Amino acid sequence: MTKKIQKVSEKKQLTLEGMMTLGKNKEGLRTADFACCERVEIERFEGLFKVDGMHDGNIYMVEKPKRKRNHPIFREDNMALSHGKDGYWYVSFRIADQELELLPMKLTKQSASLAKKVRAMLDVDKMLG
Repeated sequence: MTKKIQKVSEKKQLTLEGMMTLGKNKEGLRTADFACCERVEIERFEGLFKVDGMHDGNIYMVEKPKRKRNHPIFREDNMALSHGKDGYWYVSFRIADQELELLPMKLTKQSASLAKKVRAMLDVDKMLG
């Protein structure tokens, strides 16, 4: 006699019986593998989780929210200006190791260009507001 396969929706909480194997991989990072002993069909998922492994063997996992990226308002070749949802302005700059000697010149030129764009944006805001 075979057990009926239980389908689970995302909104329903499910308790499963099984076995968990805890260990470490070759790099010394902890691993946890759960093998379910029941016949269920759930939607496949992956994500970043906060995991608490307790002294008594209980393990609690909570998925972390997806990272909210700031979209650039102005861009230069190596530099971008964005406004975060936290109310802060961010300037990012990237340059390859091979171009390190050009960093002072590029940083100066591109930051001046971004400053001009921001000043123009602020002037437009003053004229409209």
